[in-house]
Amino acid sequence: MRRALTVYCASARGANATHLAAAAAFGRALALANFNLVYGGGGIGLMGELARSAQQHGAHVTGIITEQFLSLEQGWTGCDELIVVASMRERKQRMEELGSAFAVLAGGLGTWEEFFETLVGRVIGRHQKPIGILNTNGFALPLRQLIEHGVEQGFVRHAALDLLLTHDEPAGLVEQLAFALAATEPIPHDPQQMLPMHGPHEGRG
Repeated sequence: MRRALTVYCASARGANATHLAAAAAFGRALALANFNLVYGGGGIGLMGELARSAQQHGAHVTGIITEQFLSLEQGWTGCDELIVVASMRERKQRMEELGSAFAVLAGGLGTWEEFFETLVGRVIGRHQKPIGILNTNGFALPLRQLIEHGVEQGFVRHAALDLLLTHDEPAGLVEQLAFALAATEPIPHDPQQMLPMHGPHEGRG
């Protein structure tokens, strides 16, 4: 039985064509690893490259898109299933529910919002699904550095940072996520380890 991988990425093409190539390679890799795809339903930019590649290599593609974005003609009608929802909140909820794991490719504000909401969901124990970041050409390094800075400043627990899988290559990240899903005992949620109010800075100043 194929499990679904929820992928967050840009609807833009980006300034560097390597991100488009990485999106296509990631779609191919997830399909060959026996995953189906859940994504934001777009037909342009990295979303479109990802979805078309995944489908071409055998994955069932489920797109989840808002009525607003569909009306702007950004939806991909080639999806095996295109779910149209009323709001971004519902879109993110459905994407989180349908995926067995998550991957974050290059993107902008919307991609980062989706990533952080998914990470916070893991930190507070709403889900225990693996989360991976594709670091094409070092794109994800500032994102990790931001979280590391939060750890250094006592606002994020290191256990939250440890939840993130990172790889420079699409196939490598898919392999990491598949391995994490195959683990018989996922990392349990422990508020004492995950939530910043329990950290060593509590009670100071």
